[in-house]
Amino acid sequence: MSTTQEATATSLLRFATAGSVDDGKSTLVGRLLHDSKSVLADQLEAVEHASRRRGQEAPDLALLTDGLRAEREQGITIDVAYRYFATARRRFILADTPGHVQYTRNMVTGASTAELAVVLVDARNGVVEQTRRHAAVAALLRVPHVVLAVNKMDLVDYAEPVFAAIAEEFTAYAASLGVKDVVAVPISALAGDNVVEPSANMDWYGGPTLLEHLETVPVGTDPSVEPARFPVQYVIRPQSEEFHDYRGYAGQLASGVLRVGDAVTVLPSGHTSTVAAIDALGVSTEIAWAPQSVTVRLADDIDISRGDLIAAGPVPVPTKDVEATVCHLNERPLHVGAKVLLKHTTRTVRALVKEISYRIDIDTLEQRSGAEGLNVNDIGHVVLRTAEPLALDDYTDNRRTGSFVLIDPSDGTTLTAGMAGEAFDTVSTTDASQEEDWV
Repeated sequence: MSTTQEATATSLLRFATAGSVDDGKSTLVGRLLHDSKSVLADQLEAVEHASRRRGQEAPDLALLTDGLRAEREQGITIDVAYRYFATARRRFILADTPGHVQYTRNMVTGASTAELAVVLVDARNGVVEQTRRHAAVAALLRVPHVVLAVNKMDLVDYAEPVFAAIAEEFTAYAASLGVKDVVAVPISALAGDNVVEPSANMDWYGGPTLLEHLETVPVGTDPSVEPARFPVQYVIRPQSEEFHDYRGYAGQLASGVLRVGDAVTVLPSGHTSTVAAIDALGVSTEIAWAPQSVTVRLADDIDISRGDLIAAGPVPVPTKDVEATVCHLNERPLHVGAKVLLKHTTRTVRALVKEISYRIDIDTLEQRSGAEGLNVNDIGHVVLRTAEPLALDDYTDNRRTGSFVLIDPSDGTTLTAGMAGEAFDTVSTTDASQEEDWV
């Protein structure tokens, strides 16, 4: 096996699924797991038994995910259901997000670390509001690859014009959001068409099956081309005779590569030093790359604590004025003047919502200005004032160090997910006070 083949065989793809209610997402996930031989025999037997009890001749593969939904009905909080499976070519972590519009915020959780999003559409209904919302969230979170899975093609007689029209409409909308890589696949999750095996019913389609695309889409980035960002989680001072002068800074490298001898800047203080040593699992090493967890030692004795950022390469300018695009996640609205906690990497600071510049209309991509607050699932642009300076990268440049969450200081509830900088190019700006339906 060649080196390239070995890398592909052991690579990992994190992807998220999203779709409106009754688009067949549970059936698709079940079909993907079943046809890729990722279902245990006892699980399949239980599904077959439950299906027969319901009077169904074939096993209902949607039941493979029903256990998680039952847990939600029992009051156990599971925002996103994660599934782990593998093929001979790649390992996968699937984040299965709820489809109902009121749970769109959960897609933010599932897609925040995803490299690919599968957006499901019912071929009978085409692109609907929830489809556009899911595409907007994927664009907002800078998910590199998007797959449009046009499901239930069996219910429209596998008609190519139906698929072509939906694919054209979605691709144009995604392009307006700045999504650069969109692949459309016509499927029938119920019948298994183009999910794992090619469909005999759609000989007009010459593209890959869904699984084939998941196995071959490029994943990961080259850490060597990214600036190094190392948020400090913990300061290690053994203060023992054996390690009398040891001072190490433990954490996970968020991006880039650190080498012994690299010049670094500690933020927000701005002090500079060089990397004297790197310890990984108690063993000294000359180099570390994201997302390794290591301990870094510096050549100079600098006052560094949890929440500081050790950076190499072009460094962000610390600021107390944060402009960001946000997705509000909580049922309680976010208002101008709200006092919140802002958590960025390992640093948490007090912050004030100074301004809500605009809310983005998902249908038209218009910027609705004049809003006093953001409601649950709203996407908008805010200006925050923090009590202490933060070293944020623009989210476009770095998803790890350009993101943050806003927290309610009274009870620790997560309120809002934020991405430093602008979201995507939008059409125009209108005054929200002139919109009768704007709350």
